[in-house]
Amino acid sequence: MAGNKFNYSGYIRFLMTGRFFTFEGIDGSGKTTVSRLVYEALRQDHDVKWTKEPTGGWTGEAVSRAVKEGLDAVTVSLLFTADRNQHVREIRRWLSDGTTVLCDRYVHSTIAYQSVHLAEHVQSPFDWIRSLHRPFYLPPCLTFLFVLDVDTALHRIRDRCHSPFERRDFLEQVQHNYVHLAREEHFEVLDATESREALAEICIKKIREEMGDQ
Repeated sequence: MAGNKFNYSGYIRFLMTGRFFTFEGIDGSGKTTVSRLVYEALRQDHDVKWTKEPTGGWTGEAVSRAVKEGLDAVTVSLLFTADRNQHVREIRRWLSDGTTVLCDRYVHSTIAYQSVHLAEHVQSPFDWIRSLHRPFYLPPCLTFLFVLDVDTALHRIRDRCHSPFERRDFLEQVQHNYVHLAREEHFEVLDATESREALAEICIKKIREEMGDQ
Protein backbone atom coordinates (compact mmCIF):
# COMPACT_ATOMS: atom_id res chain seq x y z
CA MET A 1 0.00 0.00 0.00
CA ALA A 2 1.04 3.58 -0.50
CA GLY A 3 -0.22 6.35 1.75
CA ASN A 4 -3.91 5.88 2.47
CA LYS A 5 -4.56 3.75 -0.60
CA PHE A 6 -3.85 0.19 -1.57
CA ASN A 7 -0.88 -0.10 -3.93
CA TYR A 8 -1.93 -1.75 -7.17
CA SER A 9 1.61 -2.73 -8.00
CA GLY A 10 2.44 -3.92 -11.50
CA TYR A 11 5.31 -5.85 -9.96
CA ILE A 12 2.93 -7.94 -7.84
CA ARG A 13 0.80 -8.64 -10.91
CA PHE A 14 3.90 -9.71 -12.81
CA LEU A 15 4.60 -12.31 -10.14
CA MET A 16 1.12 -13.84 -10.52
CA THR A 17 0.58 -16.13 -13.48
CA GLY A 18 -3.19 -16.07 -12.94
CA ARG A 19 -5.44 -13.01 -12.78
CA PHE A 20 -7.58 -11.83 -9.86
CA PHE A 21 -10.89 -9.96 -10.27
CA THR A 22 -13.34 -8.83 -7.60
CA PHE A 23 -17.03 -7.91 -7.66
CA GLU A 24 -18.45 -5.35 -5.24
CA GLY A 25 -21.73 -3.59 -4.53
CA ILE A 26 -24.48 -3.20 -1.98
CA ASP A 27 -26.91 -6.03 -1.25
CA GLY A 28 -29.32 -6.42 -4.14
CA SER A 29 -26.96 -4.92 -6.72
CA GLY A 30 -26.77 -8.20 -8.66
CA LYS A 31 -23.01 -8.67 -8.38
CA THR A 32 -23.27 -12.32 -7.27
CA THR A 33 -25.54 -13.31 -10.15
CA VAL A 34 -23.38 -11.49 -12.68
CA SER A 35 -20.11 -12.87 -11.32
CA ARG A 36 -21.51 -16.40 -11.66
CA LEU A 37 -22.53 -15.69 -15.26
CA VAL A 38 -19.02 -14.42 -15.96
CA TYR A 39 -17.58 -17.56 -14.42
CA GLU A 40 -19.77 -19.85 -16.51
CA ALA A 41 -18.74 -18.03 -19.70
CA LEU A 42 -15.01 -17.90 -18.98
CA ARG A 43 -14.71 -21.49 -17.81
CA GLN A 44 -15.44 -22.64 -21.36
CA ASP A 45 -11.91 -21.73 -22.43
CA HIS A 46 -10.02 -20.72 -19.29
CA ASP A 47 -9.00 -22.22 -15.95
CA VAL A 48 -11.27 -20.15 -13.68
CA LYS A 49 -12.20 -20.32 -10.01
CA TRP A 50 -15.25 -18.57 -8.52
CA THR A 51 -15.07 -17.83 -4.80
CA LYS A 52 -16.68 -15.52 -2.26
CA GLU A 53 -16.36 -13.80 1.08
CA PRO A 54 -17.10 -14.57 3.81
CA THR A 55 -15.73 -17.98 2.89
CA GLY A 56 -17.40 -21.31 3.55
CA GLY A 57 -14.73 -22.35 6.06
CA TRP A 58 -14.99 -22.10 9.82
CA THR A 59 -13.48 -18.61 9.81
CA GLY A 60 -16.17 -17.49 7.39
CA GLU A 61 -18.81 -19.16 9.52
CA ALA A 62 -17.47 -17.21 12.51
CA VAL A 63 -17.96 -13.99 10.56
CA SER A 64 -21.55 -14.87 9.69
CA ARG A 65 -22.30 -15.81 13.29
CA ALA A 66 -20.78 -12.59 14.61
CA VAL A 67 -22.89 -10.52 12.21
CA LYS A 68 -26.05 -12.45 13.05
CA GLU A 69 -25.47 -12.09 16.80
CA GLY A 70 -24.71 -8.39 16.51
CA LEU A 71 -21.20 -8.37 17.95
CA ASP A 72 -19.44 -5.03 18.05
CA ALA A 73 -17.92 -3.53 14.91
CA VAL A 74 -14.28 -3.99 15.90
CA THR A 75 -14.77 -7.70 16.60
CA VAL A 76 -16.63 -8.21 13.32
CA SER A 77 -13.97 -6.35 11.33
CA LEU A 78 -11.20 -8.43 12.89
CA LEU A 79 -13.06 -11.64 12.06
CA PHE A 80 -13.52 -10.51 8.45
CA THR A 81 -9.79 -9.82 8.32
CA ALA A 82 -8.89 -13.24 9.72
CA ASP A 83 -11.15 -14.98 7.22
CA ARG A 84 -9.67 -12.93 4.38
CA ASN A 85 -6.11 -13.75 5.42
CA GLN A 86 -6.87 -17.46 5.06
CA HIS A 87 -8.71 -16.84 1.81
CA VAL A 88 -5.82 -14.88 0.31
CA ARG A 89 -3.51 -17.82 1.01
CA GLU A 90 -5.83 -19.98 -1.14
CA ILE A 91 -6.13 -17.32 -3.83
CA ARG A 92 -2.35 -17.01 -4.09
CA ARG A 93 -2.08 -20.76 -4.64
CA TRP A 94 -4.72 -20.67 -7.38
CA LEU A 95 -3.01 -17.74 -9.08
CA SER A 96 0.39 -19.42 -8.92
CA ASP A 97 -1.17 -22.38 -10.78
CA GLY A 98 -2.30 -20.02 -13.55
CA THR A 99 -5.95 -19.95 -12.50
CA THR A 100 -8.06 -16.84 -13.01
CA VAL A 101 -9.91 -16.05 -9.77
CA LEU A 102 -13.28 -14.29 -9.57
CA CYS A 103 -14.20 -13.20 -6.04
CA ASP A 104 -17.67 -12.11 -4.93
CA ARG A 105 -16.79 -9.47 -2.28
CA TYR A 106 -13.30 -8.74 -1.03
CA VAL A 107 -11.61 -6.21 1.24
CA HIS A 108 -13.53 -3.27 -0.21
CA SER A 109 -16.74 -4.76 1.16
CA THR A 110 -15.29 -4.67 4.65
CA ILE A 111 -14.15 -1.08 4.17
CA ALA A 112 -17.49 0.07 2.74
CA TYR A 113 -19.71 -1.75 5.23
CA GLN A 114 -17.73 -1.85 8.45
CA SER A 115 -16.58 1.76 8.22
CA VAL A 116 -20.17 2.79 8.85
CA HIS A 117 -20.21 0.87 12.15
CA LEU A 118 -16.62 1.67 13.06
CA ALA A 119 -17.10 5.45 12.85
CA GLU A 120 -18.11 5.46 16.51
CA HIS A 121 -15.28 3.18 17.62
CA VAL A 122 -12.06 4.07 15.78
CA GLN A 123 -10.56 7.11 14.11
CA SER A 124 -10.24 7.01 10.30
CA PRO A 125 -12.00 3.63 9.75
CA PHE A 126 -10.82 3.36 6.13
CA ASP A 127 -7.19 3.65 7.18
CA TRP A 128 -7.64 1.36 10.19
CA ILE A 129 -9.08 -1.46 8.08
CA ARG A 130 -6.37 -1.01 5.45
CA SER A 131 -3.70 -1.20 8.13
CA LEU A 132 -5.04 -4.58 9.27
CA HIS A 133 -4.60 -5.92 5.74
CA ARG A 134 -1.19 -4.42 5.03
CA PRO A 135 0.80 -7.60 5.88
CA PHE A 136 -1.05 -9.85 3.43
CA TYR A 137 -3.11 -7.75 1.02
CA LEU A 138 -3.30 -9.05 -2.55
CA PRO A 139 -4.38 -6.41 -5.11
CA PRO A 140 -7.01 -7.39 -7.67
CA CYS A 141 -6.22 -6.78 -11.31
CA LEU A 142 -9.61 -5.07 -11.55
CA THR A 143 -12.60 -4.46 -9.29
CA PHE A 144 -16.13 -4.19 -10.70
CA LEU A 145 -18.48 -1.99 -8.67
CA PHE A 146 -22.22 -2.43 -9.24
CA VAL A 147 -24.04 0.81 -8.41
CA LEU A 148 -27.80 0.80 -7.91
CA ASP A 149 -30.39 3.05 -6.25
CA VAL A 150 -30.84 1.78 -2.69
CA ASP A 151 -34.64 1.60 -2.90
CA THR A 152 -34.36 -0.52 -6.05
CA ALA A 153 -31.82 -2.79 -4.36
CA LEU A 154 -34.08 -3.28 -1.34
CA HIS A 155 -37.04 -4.03 -3.62
CA ARG A 156 -34.99 -6.76 -5.32
CA ILE A 157 -34.22 -8.49 -2.01
CA ARG A 158 -37.60 -7.93 -0.35
CA ASP A 159 -38.47 -11.65 -0.26
CA ARG A 160 -35.32 -12.90 1.46
CA CYS A 161 -34.33 -12.93 5.10
CA HIS A 162 -32.56 -9.68 5.75
CA SER A 163 -29.21 -9.30 7.45
CA PRO A 164 -28.56 -6.41 9.87
CA PHE A 165 -26.84 -4.63 6.95
CA GLU A 166 -29.92 -4.47 4.75
CA ARG A 167 -31.43 -1.17 5.89
CA ARG A 168 -31.98 1.86 3.68
CA ASP A 169 -30.04 4.41 5.73
CA PHE A 170 -27.17 2.00 6.27
CA LEU A 171 -26.91 0.97 2.61
CA GLU A 172 -26.92 4.59 1.49
CA GLN A 173 -23.81 5.18 3.60
CA VAL A 174 -22.24 1.97 2.30
CA GLN A 175 -22.86 2.99 -1.30
CA HIS A 176 -21.32 6.40 -0.58
CA ASN A 177 -18.22 4.61 0.73
CA TYR A 178 -18.06 2.41 -2.36
CA VAL A 179 -18.22 5.39 -4.71
CA HIS A 180 -15.43 7.06 -2.74
CA LEU A 181 -13.31 3.91 -3.04
CA ALA A 182 -14.06 3.67 -6.76
CA ARG A 183 -12.64 7.15 -7.31
CA GLU A 184 -9.55 6.42 -5.23
CA GLU A 185 -8.74 3.06 -6.71
CA HIS A 186 -10.13 3.27 -10.25
CA PHE A 187 -12.80 0.57 -10.15
CA GLU A 188 -14.83 -0.31 -13.22
CA VAL A 189 -18.15 1.26 -12.19
CA LEU A 190 -21.24 -0.38 -13.66
CA ASP A 191 -24.87 0.72 -13.84
CA ALA A 192 -26.57 -2.18 -12.07
CA THR A 193 -29.95 -1.32 -13.62
CA GLU A 194 -28.68 -2.88 -16.84
CA SER A 195 -29.67 -6.48 -17.52
CA ARG A 196 -27.51 -9.13 -15.89
CA GLU A 197 -26.58 -10.44 -19.34
CA ALA A 198 -25.40 -7.01 -20.49
CA LEU A 199 -23.41 -6.52 -17.28
CA ALA A 200 -21.83 -9.95 -17.65
CA GLU A 201 -20.76 -9.12 -21.19
CA ILE A 202 -19.08 -5.92 -20.03
CA CYS A 203 -17.21 -7.79 -17.30
CA ILE A 204 -16.17 -10.60 -19.65
CA LYS A 205 -14.83 -8.10 -22.17
CA LYS A 206 -12.79 -6.26 -19.54
CA ILE A 207 -11.44 -9.49 -18.07
CA ARG A 208 -10.46 -10.86 -21.46
CA GLU A 209 -8.63 -7.61 -22.21
CA GLU A 210 -6.76 -7.88 -18.90
CA MET A 211 -5.88 -11.49 -19.69
CA GLY A 212 -4.59 -10.55 -23.12
CA ASP A 213 -7.27 -12.38 -25.09
CA GLN A 214 -7.77 -11.19 -28.65
